[in-house]
Amino acid sequence: MSEESHEHTHDSHPEIIKRLKRAQGHLKSVIAMIEGGRPCLDIAQQLHAVEKAITNAKRTLIQDHLDHCLEDTVGSLGREQRQTMAEFKTITKYL
Repeated sequence: MSEESHEHTHDSHPEIIKRLKRAQGHLKSVIAMIEGGRPCLDIAQQLHAVEKAITNAKRTLIQDHLDHCLEDTVGSLGREQRQTMAEFKTITKYL
């Protein structure tokens, strides 16, 4: 993984961090559930919740990046290009 040399933050980052910390806590619970011999159904449900939280954090990060960084890079766009960009942003919801 490469690391950029400058700070790169957006308004959504605190919310993403909050979601990831919540997922981290749930993941610790899942490990404890496995170690404690809890039923597989309970473990699977918790794992699903962790996975969903991480997916939502990733989606938020990508959409925020598109909203800010990509538009800043490409600058002003014509009507047709803006529509293409809007479609591109919309499809990221299915990541």
